[in-house]
Amino acid sequence: MIPMQSCPVSGSAGGHCPAGSVAGQSRSSSRIGPRGCTFSGFTQPGDIHAAFDIPRGVDAEEWLRLRERKSINDVLYANIPSVQEISGLKDLDALNAAEHDLLAVALGAPARQVMIRAEDIGPLTGWKDGYLSAEHGFCPPDYNDSPGALSNSPGRIWTDLCDRMPGCVARGRVRESIAALPIVQGTEEVIPDRALWAAIVVLGMLCSIYRYEDKHDGSEGVTVNASKYKPSCEMGDDLGDELVGIPRSIALPFFQISRRMGRSIPHLTFVDQTSYNMKIKDSSSTFPYVGRFDNMESRWPMFGEQSEMAFQKGCADTSASFQHGPDAIASCQEHVMNRNVEGLLREMVRLKEILERMPNAFHSINPNPNSGENYVSAHRWVRWAKFSAPLSKRCPASSGLQFPPFLVMDAFLGRKKYDSFLGAEGLHLRAWLPSNLRAFIAAIEYHYRIPEFVKQSGDPRLMGVLDGIVEAYTGERGFMGTHRYKVFGLLEVAGKTGRSETNGMSGAPDANSRPWEETHKQFSAAMKERLEPFRGSISVEPHEMRGTFEECRYKSRVLSRSFVNTDPARSIAMVTLDIQNTGITFQPGDRLAVMPLNTWTECAKVAAALGLVDYLDVKVTLNTKWQRFAQHLGSVSRTEPQELTVKDILRRGHLAPITKELALKIHDMLRASSNTVLQVLATEEWPVRGSLGDLLQAAVADTNPHIWDRAFDLAGDLSWLADMIPVEIPRTYSISNYSQELLPSTVDLTVSRAEFKLCTTFAGNSDVTCAGVGSGFLNPPLSSSPELIETDEDILIGVSRPLNFQLPLDPAAPCAFFAGGSGIAPFRSFWQARLTSRDNATGRDLLYFGVQSREKFCYEDELRDYVDAGLMEVHLAFSRDSRGLVYDRRTNSLVEREMPPRYIDALIVEQSTAISELVMSKKQGGFGGYLYVCGSVAVFDSVMNGIRKAIYNHCSATMETSDMIISKAFAERRFMLDVFMTPKPLPCNLPTIPLSQLARHTGHRPGSRMWIGVHGSAYDVTDFSPMHPGGNLIIKSNAGVDCSRSFDSLAHTNNSEVNSLLTKYFVGQLTPKPDFPGCPELGSLYDLWADYLRATVETLVAHQFEMHEIMGANDDGTSDKFFRGAGDVWSREHLMNIGLGVRTFYQYQSRLLQGGFAALFGPKLQGLVLKLSFTLADAAPGGAEMRLPDVLNMIARAKTSPDAIATSQEVALIGQFVSDNNSNVRFAERGIFKYAAKTVELDIELLEDIREEACHGMDAFGSVMAMDAQSDEQRVNVLATFLLQTLERMAKRLEVFYAKLAQNKIYQPEIEHNPARTRWSLVRRKIRDGSFFVLTQETVLGAAPAYVSAQNRTGGVDFDGVMSRIQASIRSAAPAVDMAPRTLTAMHLARAAAPTAETNAMATYENNSAVRAMSTFIDANRRSIRRLSKMPPVPMSFEQLQAAVERQERLAGRPPTPPSSISGQRPQRHVAEGRSHSATSLERMMAPQNGRALNTRMSPFPSIAEARTSTNAFGIAAAAHHHHQGIRSPPTPPLDAAAAMTAMMGKLNTRARGNSIPPSPALSAASSTSDRVVMARGRPTRSMSTRSVPPLPQQQQQQQQTHYAHEKKLSTTSLRAFKLGSAGLDRPAAKVAPTF
Repeated sequence: MIPMQSCPVSGSAGGHCPAGSVAGQSRSSSRIGPRGCTFSGFTQPGDIHAAFDIPRGVDAEEWLRLRERKSINDVLYANIPSVQEISGLKDLDALNAAEHDLLAVALGAPARQVMIRAEDIGPLTGWKDGYLSAEHGFCPPDYNDSPGALSNSPGRIWTDLCDRMPGCVARGRVRESIAALPIVQGTEEVIPDRALWAAIVVLGMLCSIYRYEDKHDGSEGVTVNASKYKPSCEMGDDLGDELVGIPRSIALPFFQISRRMGRSIPHLTFVDQTSYNMKIKDSSSTFPYVGRFDNMESRWPMFGEQSEMAFQKGCADTSASFQHGPDAIASCQEHVMNRNVEGLLREMVRLKEILERMPNAFHSINPNPNSGENYVSAHRWVRWAKFSAPLSKRCPASSGLQFPPFLVMDAFLGRKKYDSFLGAEGLHLRAWLPSNLRAFIAAIEYHYRIPEFVKQSGDPRLMGVLDGIVEAYTGERGFMGTHRYKVFGLLEVAGKTGRSETNGMSGAPDANSRPWEETHKQFSAAMKERLEPFRGSISVEPHEMRGTFEECRYKSRVLSRSFVNTDPARSIAMVTLDIQNTGITFQPGDRLAVMPLNTWTECAKVAAALGLVDYLDVKVTLNTKWQRFAQHLGSVSRTEPQELTVKDILRRGHLAPITKELALKIHDMLRASSNTVLQVLATEEWPVRGSLGDLLQAAVADTNPHIWDRAFDLAGDLSWLADMIPVEIPRTYSISNYSQELLPSTVDLTVSRAEFKLCTTFAGNSDVTCAGVGSGFLNPPLSSSPELIETDEDILIGVSRPLNFQLPLDPAAPCAFFAGGSGIAPFRSFWQARLTSRDNATGRDLLYFGVQSREKFCYEDELRDYVDAGLMEVHLAFSRDSRGLVYDRRTNSLVEREMPPRYIDALIVEQSTAISELVMSKKQGGFGGYLYVCGSVAVFDSVMNGIRKAIYNHCSATMETSDMIISKAFAERRFMLDVFMTPKPLPCNLPTIPLSQLARHTGHRPGSRMWIGVHGSAYDVTDFSPMHPGGNLIIKSNAGVDCSRSFDSLAHTNNSEVNSLLTKYFVGQLTPKPDFPGCPELGSLYDLWADYLRATVETLVAHQFEMHEIMGANDDGTSDKFFRGAGDVWSREHLMNIGLGVRTFYQYQSRLLQGGFAALFGPKLQGLVLKLSFTLADAAPGGAEMRLPDVLNMIARAKTSPDAIATSQEVALIGQFVSDNNSNVRFAERGIFKYAAKTVELDIELLEDIREEACHGMDAFGSVMAMDAQSDEQRVNVLATFLLQTLERMAKRLEVFYAKLAQNKIYQPEIEHNPARTRWSLVRRKIRDGSFFVLTQETVLGAAPAYVSAQNRTGGVDFDGVMSRIQASIRSAAPAVDMAPRTLTAMHLARAAAPTAETNAMATYENNSAVRAMSTFIDANRRSIRRLSKMPPVPMSFEQLQAAVERQERLAGRPPTPPSSISGQRPQRHVAEGRSHSATSLERMMAPQNGRALNTRMSPFPSIAEARTSTNAFGIAAAAHHHHQGIRSPPTPPLDAAAAMTAMMGKLNTRARGNSIPPSPALSAASSTSDRVVMARGRPTRSMSTRSVPPLPQQQQQQQQTHYAHEKKLSTTSLRAFKLGSAGLDRPAAKVAPTF
């Protein structure tokens, strides 16, 4: 073999392959080359001459260089058909080559020629056409070349400013620094071509940061008399929309450089900001590619924070992982052109390996706070995402779709459709790529398409490898699927903390679903478009295919079942499958999905019970799921869709275990006539240990034959069989061997036979042992009849790669494997792969294996060989055997020793020193080893307990510290799990968990627990959260709510590993929605309130991410001290960080104040008020006017109160510090710290209080159904009254919140470093703004008057008042969204529009949904609303209805409703003048008597002004001094909902029905006696009150009494008399406390 001058991968001289060689052999003498080498062409079977058909004795490199110099005839006419073949042809013209083939051979493969041209011209022109080369792909050959050239030119001033930009951002001096730059031209004479790429990056980022600072200068949120910064320099407004408002010092050169780079308009791409903004640490570290995360640094970060740099590096790593992809694709095209099948096969395998490695790059972006340099905080990522927004509406979006791998692979696989939004966006962005990239894409898309050649060849190997490429790129477990799930997690947290959409407009909040869910759907649509050429039309979402038969795309057969130990029962066996000529390849850690076949015994049970013995070959009419399976079988077999028979259904359907759905289906089919089925349904755990055959065999004996025959009709099309038996799901097993072959011929599995006892319903008193479906099929009991075990029947298999269970890239990294039983399966492939090339791998390999006895010690001979050779350490624990084996370090052998039985945790504790050093990271002084755990949940628990104790014994003082060390290892992706499914029935007889209890477990406080709800069950995931592979933020964002939708979207539902882990954290079943028979109103109220409860929990959880950061705590909430950890956000280089800390708090608090807690007090709450008010008003006696709690007015009054205005002024002052040119912030540093910490704490308290109130309301639904009520109407009235009072309490809490918030001030000179300078700074600022000499004037325009009449403050509101506020909110809401598809241009125009308010995407979606729901409700109940309203009873449109309300308000003297308020309006005064003719009896009663107005306050919470001389609803004496002192929020009522409902029953009346006499009006509870504290169960509770209803006029009462004289009169008890007395009818008017 002729040696290579240098390895194309490592660059090492002498032809030495960095992957090493087979032990004891050279590459030339080995049968095959080492696997995993990126340059596969140099590592294939045989030497390089054999690989490329090079004649012996010929210089290989010269031959390869000149092989295209062959004659055209030698290439195209090498294999002319024989005479006999020619004689059979009709069209002889087909024997001649096509013209495009002739041209391609003459010129060379198009893709390769584009690459060669780029390599020739690129270095001479500064790669202005784009980077493209065979060795580096789309990455720069030298990452330092262009920045170095720019630093040696006058453009150095730009790089210098970028170097100090994080400091400028921190000091708030970005715009001043940019404006101070001199103008340097971007012409060829000034900036050389070599510096072009660096110039366009730095100038683009400077323009972007200037635009970001201009938009977020402290005036985008709460502001008072804001003034915009106006630089005193020339601007670039004449250079295009992109450069308007940007100083000419950077605008002009950016314009000029962009033109030189072929960009018609200046813009910054995603690749510019990431891949071309990196510097390499070690350019010689090239394995497996240069631009790895650990080998790069961000060259010019703008904010200088960890999340920004980690995100940039992660994105650059993703693009760099495709470094060798272009060369592989060009080689594929060359082989297609030359009709070289073997060469094409090698290059396709190479491309597949590259694609399979790429998803690992996504994990360099880690949302786990303990992941160190890899940590990307989703809410901090929002800041960088906003910075990277396009400079104008016509700019191409800075989107990840610009990454070359996406567009190149779409062209390579022949994507046909681009109809989805992301598809159209990709085509749009493709037009803006550099010229070399566009030419390369066109070359592979339009010439010599590889998929077409593979299909025409009919070679099963090529088709199998191509299918693997499709899965590796666009499959659920491949590159696109991993990207989709990574984006979902980031966008969900970001969407709840201020991010509205991606730069490409994906996931806009005006869609029908939540933004991150909408983005997920768009990714799904794009994935289906990519899959369509190979899978056909796909009717399900991609994540619904995971864990189903869709993943099994190959056929195989079982070759053998072998012993792996000396266990005579062969409980664990090595199963070998045939994969010859399938095109399957696999790597260590990969898994094999197998579609098991039911045993013939189980099939016979079902067939015999159903009478199908003679129908086994009869075709069955299939349902949708079985039709998909039949189509899938045809696709795998590459034939037409197959028709399935009864035998196919029985063999491939789900027969065991018995699920609840299956039992219910049989129960319905048999019309509840089988006692056996009833016994199964009465079980205490699911699934039931038995099979469908067992159930039918028992049920056929106790069911009426007529019912049986009718249920299972054999005369029809047997469609009921497919409906009854679902398609089986595949079982997944770890691959247990490692192959160095290009295409392996066999695959080994280590299968443990799962056995269980048949349930007593079927077994009776017998002890019957059964085997699991999958393990029993692959490893059947030795006692099974040989004739019942088929070895020649095809089974479906598929290979999947767990991204969280792979060997480290560094072969020198130490690895520890922890296994129990058959959990040793993946580790066999691990040690084979690492030890095959031991000469280059110096890392230790340690195996900790727990098994029952010596007889079950798997692979003992193989392991002893490795131990004796000194290649491995093996430590064993036998739990039921005293014949121990101990590893002897001196002799490198396993020594027999008698010892007591022990479990694996005891073994780990014994080895605590070595294991602790492996777990600890290098920064902690440890080895930073990689640890893998494989086994059942019990093994996982045992291993984790042992490791905790080992760390505790060796290097930590507390178990909490041990957990932190383990959590860091998980976060750094050095601790990986493979927990396989063990069938574990879950109990179903535990007390259920109500939604309110779930909502209280959000885990946002240190030490609290975190629960999630999934498909009707609750799980405590507090301990699992740090170990979650996707980071703990995604779990935290779903804490306290039912997250089934996210669970399904992330493909966890069909993931056996996830389901297995969930059983460990199971808490109980969630309480289902109560049945409301005959009362749909209760069901409607339940749904509305449950939705609102979810909003309160999500709002609390979403705000915790920024809350802890602002307070200075760690992201996990481990500290509530406001300055701990503040160096990350609040300070930079010992100076106040204005750009991050101050701006973060300002934007955060502005969202709360401007949006008014939009998700809590916005349209969602208004919808509740509308529904509840309508319910109570509709239930009032005819002609009476119902006085309702004025909830919306209370909210509006709270938001416009002097306290709210004072709070806004403080927040606006912080906004001024953001854009402070005089650095006055340094005089208020500690004041800002303390103000931020206290403010955020109050925010948390308010959100917790609102959640608690919502939980009480949720509990009321269960209590109201347990009441002994006279009718459902009475229940509805009781519940509606209680819920309205709860909403009123929430409104009061908002008012108290603002009062507490107003007590805090930023100006606190006594705590500052220099109090005197702080005071002088305040005086100087007052003098400058003119307020120093006008201290008596109001500084805030439009403030609400301090005086509010007692009548308006304490009185209720009628239904018209509620409707007027609701309609005003609908009018002021955002206009309805046109859901029709929009053009791409329209999407970009919408993206460019600035939002009117800083509201996060989740709140925007919730508010839009609530507004639509209110409009729908009003439209549906238009007639009833008109009846309850005082408006003219004539048909009118909704707009006319609004106009009528406005006219009524003007006639009543009320001011018009301001349209700017969303969640409520300012207080409205009810004036008697102008409407005396329509005044109700209640209004007349409320008229002033003896010069004083009656105190008709309905709310149990007096206002702060009232509270000076009164006692509130909870018996707490209110302060008599100024209301800003001693504010206390009302405590949560300790009275449970059931007691409250019982107490309210006697206070409410039921609406009259039919001819019954209307009951007496509900009695007022406004007196102070109704607010007193009552005792219930030894605890102080509050009495609930209702609103008074005015009595009917005396004449009308007499008429009704005469007409209904036969009706029974209502009793008058002492309680009723007491209520009448409390209504104020027989008492003098109460005095009203003055409000000023």
